[in-house]
Amino acid sequence: MRRVVCGQAGAGVTVQYLEDYAVGQIYRSGRHRVDKAQIIAFAKAFDPQFYHLDEEAAKNSPFKGLAASGWHTAAMTMRLMVDGEFKPAGGILGVGFDQLSWPRAVRPGDELRVMTEILEVRPSKSRPDRGMIRVQNTTLNQNDEPVQTFIGNLLVPRRPASGVA
Repeated sequence: MRRVVCGQAGAGVTVQYLEDYAVGQIYRSGRHRVDKAQIIAFAKAFDPQFYHLDEEAAKNSPFKGLAASGWHTAAMTMRLMVDGEFKPAGGILGVGFDQLSWPRAVRPGDELRVMTEILEVRPSKSRPDRGMIRVQNTTLNQNDEPVQTFIGNLLVPRRPASGVA
């Protein structure tokens, strides 16, 4: 069963501890419009390949036009998640991820958003103050087409024994 936890990205969301998560919960982010300057600036600094840098040359690439680096898409996804509804206590502390894919290129003018679904909640057997959650993160464009998917493995603290949040 899927259920949406919050109605508006970031609105009135408080931090959540391991005990607050349940399989099937869905968290949403706000939106981010990607522009050509962002794509080129990121590529110059971190992924200087012609199909991320030069609009004309990119027409002769497998992308058939300027496309954001997958790592740029990952960075934008992280920002959207941090600013969205998904608020684990202690922050989004990833210890690894599985099945990362970029099924569709991100283009100038695309508007991205992220959906995070809780797949698994597991208290630690050796560390009673924490646990792990597995989440499916899907970054979508304005046409609801996935542009990035991955499963994140996150460390989440348990609620303090004193009940203080």
